[in-house]
Amino acid sequence: MHIFSAKLTYYIPHSTSLKEKRQVRKSLIDKTRQKFNVSIAEVATQDVHQTLTLGISIVSGEFSHGRESMEKILRFMEGQGEMLGAELKEVEEV
Repeated sequence: MHIFSAKLTYYIPHSTSLKEKRQVRKSLIDKTRQKFNVSIAEVATQDVHQTLTLGISIVSGEFSHGRESMEKILRFMEGQGEMLGAELKEVEEV
């Protein structure tokens, strides 16, 4: 069993309230879960309206499959963030 996890930090320059940030967060989380069936949640910076920090994790029986899945998820989330006006600032694989 192999466990992969990452912490993604987005900068949302157009967000002027927590409500606007929640819209971006909800969209990112829902689309990612729907496409990849991955565990994902906001893990930090909950009170900062221009910064979104998400944690994701996956479990795989094979290392290569898990690594490939994580790379696909990260590329997808970067693209979705750009579509929503959120710039991916940092990816920390844990």
